[in-house]
Amino acid sequence: MYLALLVIFLQCSELYAQRNVFTFNKVEIRVQPSDKVKNGAPMSIICHADISKNTDFQLKHNFTIYKDKKLVFMTVSDKEDARYEIPVARSSDTGEYDCTVQADGKKDFSNSIYVWVAGMTKPILTADKKEVSEGEVVKLRCELPEEVPPLEFFFRKIKTNSAPKEKRVPEQNQNFSEVEFHVEEGDNILQFDCFGKRQVRSGWESSQHSNSTLVTVKEPFIKPTLITRPSSNITEGDQIEFECSTEVAQMRGIEIIFQKNRTILNSVHDEKSLKYSTVATQEDSGEYLCKVEQGAVSKTTKLNVFVSELFPKPTLSASMTKLDENKDLILSCSINGFRSANFSIVRKSSSGDILLKNSRVLAIKVNVNDTGSYTCKAAVKGIVKESKRVRINVYAPVSKPTLSVVSGSPEVVLGNPLQLICQSVMGTPPITFTFYKGDEIKKNVTNDTYAMFLDEDIGLNDNGGYKCDARNSHSSGVKTSNILNVTVIVPIRDASLGSFPYGEVEVGSDTTFLCSVKEGSWPIDFKFFKKTDHEVLLHEVREYSDRTIWHKKTMKRKDTGTYYCMASNRASVNVRSRPITISVILAAWQKGVIAAFVLTAMAGAGAIALWWFLRKKKKAKGPSMEMSGSALAPNLTNEKLTRQPSDGNYYSGSGYIENNENYMKSTDESKGPDVESAEVDYTEVEVSSLDPHRAPEQKGTETVYSEIRKTNNGHFLWKMMLLILWKTGILEYMGILMLPRTVTSKISWEKKTSQDGRCCKYFKGFAAVIYEFARPVFSKFISLGETIEMFLKHLMDKNYK
Repeated sequence: MYLALLVIFLQCSELYAQRNVFTFNKVEIRVQPSDKVKNGAPMSIICHADISKNTDFQLKHNFTIYKDKKLVFMTVSDKEDARYEIPVARSSDTGEYDCTVQADGKKDFSNSIYVWVAGMTKPILTADKKEVSEGEVVKLRCELPEEVPPLEFFFRKIKTNSAPKEKRVPEQNQNFSEVEFHVEEGDNILQFDCFGKRQVRSGWESSQHSNSTLVTVKEPFIKPTLITRPSSNITEGDQIEFECSTEVAQMRGIEIIFQKNRTILNSVHDEKSLKYSTVATQEDSGEYLCKVEQGAVSKTTKLNVFVSELFPKPTLSASMTKLDENKDLILSCSINGFRSANFSIVRKSSSGDILLKNSRVLAIKVNVNDTGSYTCKAAVKGIVKESKRVRINVYAPVSKPTLSVVSGSPEVVLGNPLQLICQSVMGTPPITFTFYKGDEIKKNVTNDTYAMFLDEDIGLNDNGGYKCDARNSHSSGVKTSNILNVTVIVPIRDASLGSFPYGEVEVGSDTTFLCSVKEGSWPIDFKFFKKTDHEVLLHEVREYSDRTIWHKKTMKRKDTGTYYCMASNRASVNVRSRPITISVILAAWQKGVIAAFVLTAMAGAGAIALWWFLRKKKKAKGPSMEMSGSALAPNLTNEKLTRQPSDGNYYSGSGYIENNENYMKSTDESKGPDVESAEVDYTEVEVSSLDPHRAPEQKGTETVYSEIRKTNNGHFLWKMMLLILWKTGILEYMGILMLPRTVTSKISWEKKTSQDGRCCKYFKGFAAVIYEFARPVFSKFISLGETIEMFLKHLMDKNYK
């Protein structure tokens, strides 16, 4: 039964689900009456959803309308339309609209539509004052009600018979703006208005102009008047008077200023008028200005004045403007068409005018100190006029110039520039200097007393010499310096060092060192150095040659090392040669003496060691052999003796059987030659006798002999002999003397650059040779051979590789 109910429930659910199927066909948005609406008219935004259903059932729709991506309207309805009503459209309603519809978990969007509300509200303008004085400020406020920022406001100041003055003020966060206007001179009745603008998709949209606001302006004082006495026909020498006056409402703070060409001539405070008088000159012609100020208000009046010339400016003439020292100079002053004047001739200086003569003519014999500017003055009826300046130059002849090198020494390093200076001790400037290289003109310089020349093209064969000329406006002409010969120094290049003999030198012999350079000017300073942990100067000499020889006498072992030389000249460049290595070795006779001594010592030591070995063996063998015959014969056991592995190479074998010839014979025939030749030491060992009726028990004593392969006495003797040869250095020289090429090639014979390296190499070679020869020779004497072998191996492995 439960299963049947479940099937019925599922079928009913499926039928219910099929009954509520729907889909969005389209969502659209539109504007009524149109997408362009006049400001103040009603407007509706309609969102419509086109939905298809499988049956007729109610569906709730969630409508949302956006303007410029901001939510402006939301509603829920079972209808397919939603309406957003705007009863009075304003410019702030201009924008881009779109809507969304959501139903039963499904959602759809419309396209966007742009709505333009054309026109803006009329702005309102207010002023804080209706009546102001000149120099005060009028504050205006312009407001656009029902408009939304950002906005731009424009204020206008309108004057009669003039273009309006306009101020623009942008506002980003408010729909009003405030501005100030200054009331200027001449502002009587002012009219103000304003309008606004906002930006739309098609551009800028403007509002109507606001109401006009009138402001009355009061004058604190009237415009000043400026007059002259006499008013016309003013001639130089006449007394002229200026008067500037005004009418003021309040005297406090009033100021009158009188000026000409920005130069203030006179001023008064808290007075209604100003006067200024002077003797008229032609320079007094021009524009005059009277200015009245009170606080921030100012008014001006201008007046042009012309003064007629009484007589023209005088003219000063000179017989010569450039002349030699001790020549005659005549200065003459005159006025064209006018003679009844008082003349004077003056000389200008930094401290003031120097009167030379009250006359029209001045004749003098000039010297260098008379160089300067001269003028003449003419006076008529108190009017003094001055002529233009005349420049008089008096020249002293130039002295013979001197030419020298700026650095002081008349030489230059090849490749470096050469700087020369030419100067004349006497002579009136300006002086023109000319530099020559050989007969070729290199440079012309005009200066006061000296001139510089930089020659950057220095060659090895520049031997023509330098000279310079000096001249000024004196009639004596040109003076020429002596010829300056400059030495061109060639820097040192490529120093090299050689020696004879080269490489190896015998003790006590002489060595010749040769240091030479490929190029360089003489003299050359040669220095010889030996390179150790610091630079050691051995010899220095100055040569007028490109090479030098140094003989070093009686070379010693301590002279082994690295040598180099250094060369320099006046170019101050030290050139260093490549180093060479000198090894001081023993002389032939020294090697022979050492070899003879070593061989003799080795032969004697070998003989002593052999004698010692044979004597010890003889003493040990006689008694032992006798004891072996008597002790081992009755109870012979085939007991095995084993050598303990104390040295890492032990020997193991059977016992020994005694025969009728009374000698020992080994029952182990597989022993090698090393065992047979090894040195044997004999020792008594207690051995128990055998009982035929019981287990073997070691009770009695027997003498047996075991092999011991080392002997301490011979080992010590050879160690001492080789240690003495090593410590005294004899082995070192024996290695140099005795080792043939065939043997030393095996141990990497090489020439060493230092004494320690050579000695270590030779000593290693000698130890290797002794090792090669000692092994077969002393193989019969195991203890002695092993001693030498072990010692020589120790020497070869000890940091000499």
